[in-house]
Amino acid sequence: MTAAQQEQAGWADVLAEGRAPRFVLICLGVWLAAADSLVTATIMPAVGASLGGYAWFGWATAGFLLGSVAAGASSGRLAEMFGLRAGVAVTAALYAAGCALSAAAPDMATFLAGRVLQGLGGGWVAGFSSVAVGLLFPDRTLAKVYAAVTAVWGIASLIGPLFGGIFADAGIWRWAFWAFAIQGLAVGLAALWMLPKSDGRGGGAGVPWWQLAVIAGAVAAVGFADAAGHPAGALGLIGLGMALLVLLVRWDARSRVRLLPLASGDLRSPAGAGYATMFLMTVASMGFAIYGPAILQTLHGLSATAAGYVVSAESLAWTVAGLAVTQLSGRWPNRLIVAGVVAAAAGVALSAPAFVLGGIWTVVGAGAVLGGGFGLCWSFMSQKIMVSLPAEERAIGAAAMTTVRLTGAAAGAALAGVAANLVGFDEGLSIASAKAAGLWVALALLPLGLVAVWPARRLAAASPDGPPPL
Repeated sequence: MTAAQQEQAGWADVLAEGRAPRFVLICLGVWLAAADSLVTATIMPAVGASLGGYAWFGWATAGFLLGSVAAGASSGRLAEMFGLRAGVAVTAALYAAGCALSAAAPDMATFLAGRVLQGLGGGWVAGFSSVAVGLLFPDRTLAKVYAAVTAVWGIASLIGPLFGGIFADAGIWRWAFWAFAIQGLAVGLAALWMLPKSDGRGGGAGVPWWQLAVIAGAVAAVGFADAAGHPAGALGLIGLGMALLVLLVRWDARSRVRLLPLASGDLRSPAGAGYATMFLMTVASMGFAIYGPAILQTLHGLSATAAGYVVSAESLAWTVAGLAVTQLSGRWPNRLIVAGVVAAAAGVALSAPAFVLGGIWTVVGAGAVLGGGFGLCWSFMSQKIMVSLPAEERAIGAAAMTTVRLTGAAAGAALAGVAANLVGFDEGLSIASAKAAGLWVALALLPLGLVAVWPARRLAAASPDGPPPL
């Protein structure tokens, strides 16, 4: 796509030709995932105090994301088979059922089961939203649509912590999940109105169930590393999980029913380099959002609401940076892809001393650098991946972005849980365990953020039509 085409794609063009209802539904679907993550992070200290099970703290996020990975990864094929309208309506209802289960949970095991169901339903809704962007919007509008998705995350960053904090501080955290159950049902009903009835083909190549099972096994291996009880065992499970993910990419390329675009295993291609960058960046960022609220409440005596807002600086900065650069074209997108990844890694590095030695504003600054890095590069990475794919791979390519992001988030949540539990977080919240978690969670994930710079540079250098010459 040329710079002239990018400049001609205004917001009126995004909403033209009957696309406005679909645009609204995409934003609603993204809202569920965005608000859920921020609200849950805010109320988890209250959930842990009520139900116990601090050792499984990270699994409140990892369990949700494990379900989301399996769901989001199959959304492209399911959209082809059954249509977006039916898919969103049914899976939004499943998300609502998971919220109800967590809301009524008598113990941590039931709560986590509800989170997995929420992940399944929410992952399908988010995946269908991503597929809708790739299938229903012209290439020239993609940067602005992805910027709008970023704006939804920004709105969630402002409302989510307040929403969760009100329920947590009032001692009625269960009502937060009842409220999300209602929102899930509302999204399902909206899909029946906003999406066309006959948009599925009733067939298709099928769903890559074996690949989904491998992803689930990989994330579970990483997640259960925190229960290994010994650093060597934990590292072994982490290595197993990562090896499974690498094998998955190679296996998928030779499968009849594929989960990822054909070029995903080639780091010289925009798709391969882009997906690798997204995965590594997301893994590195997860510790800040998951453990930040609990650390701040313990070390600085903040309320759940205040702690949630401090951590939400990451999402707010993502939104501001993403909207600020959306009009840039020419050489700027490639420059910002690299600059954004470097900034995100710097944010992870800054969060370690910020949590342990700094004050509240230092944590806000680290989160702003982290989120700002994502905002600078994410929409341009997404756009470059999408325009590089052939038409027949658009659906699975769009869904693959959700798959890669959610897999990275699940792996990052699990890795953060391993690091935190190895330094005593599983024994309960204390000044010592909060400081140790703040330091070692960031240091454990930082190397992955640094490695992400390499595929980001390859993505910036890659031609949309294929790999650069060797």
